[in-house]
Amino acid sequence: MTNEPEIEVTVLLPCLDEAETLEVCVRKALRSLAECGVVGEVLVSDNGSTDGSQEIAERAGARVVPAPVRGYGGALLGGIERARGRYVIMADADDSYALSELRPFIEALRAGHDVVMGNRFRGGIARGAMPPLHRYLGNPVLSWLGRRLFGLARVGDFHCGMRGFNADRIRALGLCMPGMEFASELVVRAALAGYDIVEVPTTLSPDGRSRPPHLRTWRDGWRHLRFLLVFAPRTTLVRPGFVIALLGLLGVGALTPGPVDLGRVELDVNSLVYACLMVLVGAQLAIFGGLAEIYGRQERLVPRRSADRWIRFLRLETSVTVGLLLLAAGTAGTVGAVWHWGLDGFADLDPHTTLRVVLPSATAVALGVVVLCSGLVGSLLTLRPAQSGPVLVRQPGPERQPEPAGRP
Repeated sequence: MTNEPEIEVTVLLPCLDEAETLEVCVRKALRSLAECGVVGEVLVSDNGSTDGSQEIAERAGARVVPAPVRGYGGALLGGIERARGRYVIMADADDSYALSELRPFIEALRAGHDVVMGNRFRGGIARGAMPPLHRYLGNPVLSWLGRRLFGLARVGDFHCGMRGFNADRIRALGLCMPGMEFASELVVRAALAGYDIVEVPTTLSPDGRSRPPHLRTWRDGWRHLRFLLVFAPRTTLVRPGFVIALLGLLGVGALTPGPVDLGRVELDVNSLVYACLMVLVGAQLAIFGGLAEIYGRQERLVPRRSADRWIRFLRLETSVTVGLLLLAAGTAGTVGAVWHWGLDGFADLDPHTTLRVVLPSATAVALGVVVLCSGLVGSLLTLRPAQSGPVLVRQPGPERQPEPAGRP
């Protein structure tokens, strides 16, 4: 019995009706692997093609596996799970990526980098290969946003479809996005896990298909943007919330004793209303961001350390204490306002005087309720069942007799 050589590189091609271009992609990848002296395979992860793509791929020398979860991410996830190589290099099956130039990716992976991103802007984009809207707006904006939100200063082409990675390291992330946003999920989750990410130049050519691409500019662009924003609650919710709440608190502190003159402008009760609103909105943004971080930690989407402070603050005991203190302060202010009103025989009051007590008191009551409820939600998010696996419920029925010894 001879041992087969260990496969080092799997070239992964997601496929949905790519009969026009699949064969040339497979042959380019196999030829490049041979030129690099790499023991590798081409794996086609088929998403339910009906144009004979499976047979074409097998005749060209690829291994074909079905991907039952529909979508770009679904096909790649299925392929990554079935890949035999230590490293995986993924690319579209439309003959737009440089599958004949795998060497830069392989060398970077062998050097120990966890993820190797292709950069089409450095390698060259052929005329007509990328729509102007993608080239000059979509990709630059989303790449800039990804760098700002996740500290990916070394990634200039956030959504290049050709990239390589250490298969075991990526499997350990538990990726799950089935759609086009999988491209963002892979690099974001790798960055949050502290993986070593580098870029190599690659080229982009016009695809060889006669039909329109699966990519939908606005729909898929929005899905990428939504994923980036939702996956960075500290930047998109927590920090803005703290700033808004702090500005509101400064306004409340300044306006509660009386009007504030700023040159020719006088800030009075109307400004106090908006200051109180800023406190409420800012606090809720920060708390919602904290709850999102706790959820990400519990689902192992983000590093555990990122939400530890929020878990301590939103413990039920802590949030109940803070919430009750806020409720008590707000109630005391409200009782004081009603008592003063009673001294005046419940007659008409001067709103410029009364609202300076009523507004901060009502804000404290509302904020106390928000903190209390957030503590309940935070506590629910940190609960975990005693058993990590599914609970098997035995169905009623006749007892099964043990098999006799030696029986298969």
